[in-house]
Amino acid sequence: MTTIVPVILSGGSGTRLWPMSRPEMPKQMLALTAEQTMLQLTAQRARGERYSAPIVVANAQHADLIEQQLADSDSAPSALVLEPAGRNTAPAIALAALAAGGGSAALLIMPSDHVIADVAAFHDAIAKALPKVEAGWLVTFGIAPDAPETGYGWIQVGDEIDTGVHRVARFVEKPPLDKAEEMLAAGDHVWNGGIFLFRADTYLSALATYAPGMLTAAQDAMDKARRDGVRIYPDAAAFGASPSDSIDYAVMERADKVAVVPVAMGWSDVGSWDALHAISDTDSAGNAHRQTGTGEVLAIDTQNCLARSDGVRIAMVGVSDLIVVASGNDVLVLPRGRSQEVKKLIEAMKNS
Repeated sequence: MTTIVPVILSGGSGTRLWPMSRPEMPKQMLALTAEQTMLQLTAQRARGERYSAPIVVANAQHADLIEQQLADSDSAPSALVLEPAGRNTAPAIALAALAAGGGSAALLIMPSDHVIADVAAFHDAIAKALPKVEAGWLVTFGIAPDAPETGYGWIQVGDEIDTGVHRVARFVEKPPLDKAEEMLAAGDHVWNGGIFLFRADTYLSALATYAPGMLTAAQDAMDKARRDGVRIYPDAAAFGASPSDSIDYAVMERADKVAVVPVAMGWSDVGSWDALHAISDTDSAGNAHRQTGTGEVLAIDTQNCLARSDGVRIAMVGVSDLIVVASGNDVLVLPRGRSQEVKKLIEAMKNS
């Protein structure tokens, strides 16, 4: 039985969910969709006899938080690789592949801040992918689309090469709306959810072919790394020499043996407050309320709102289609449908 090593990428800052998500407390560390944090949920969906302890690649400033949240013996990482600087996903995964020994172990690459509602469907997709992974294929999981989404990359599904596994025909950049509508209508495209499965040696070999400078930098950084228990601190100067690139650009779009497993598993990247509202349980008026800590939310004659507080009381009367989020001394108020514009606020605050 092939051992699967979960690799959890936890380098993101999640600024689109400000004010709750901040550089010191990014969204994967928050309990946004359940009692557990998103990081904890990610670790929990890759447990069992087939799975080994996870490898977590993260920002060094979050090391204590990660160890606290994954202290459970079933989720405790075998390695916590602490990047000295962000270099995007391709170098981060190279560090993980080297931490795993660089051999035949299958790496399940998962972002730490996504939601998968149907874990059984996810496991079924993994089982379908494994024979091709063992044969040296790079596999990605394509999310069954339900909207002409312009915020995601798409993948055109090619010929079936094994049960439920297809060759990737092409990767598509984040499309304009008309192209997204065409792909959705055609029925042969899926969303690129950024979840992958491949052998460590397969990935490192692909890097040697398509991004040799990145591989050299990662190897050098790990050779010179400082180790403290499960914590691995790659050498900053060596890792800083790596090009910054995503796995899609560096490897997946260029390699030959690349496959996709389409799957409907209740996936969301929770990329905005609107996205969180869409997957949240709501009351009879369409409101999604949640409070943590000493937070409190009171809503009267209110419809289709998202309200979150971890401290101050939010009181709403006679309003509809609003997003109201209170955290610490900050309160965010905006109409539903415009939560992607939080990044404008972040920029304005940086400049003020």
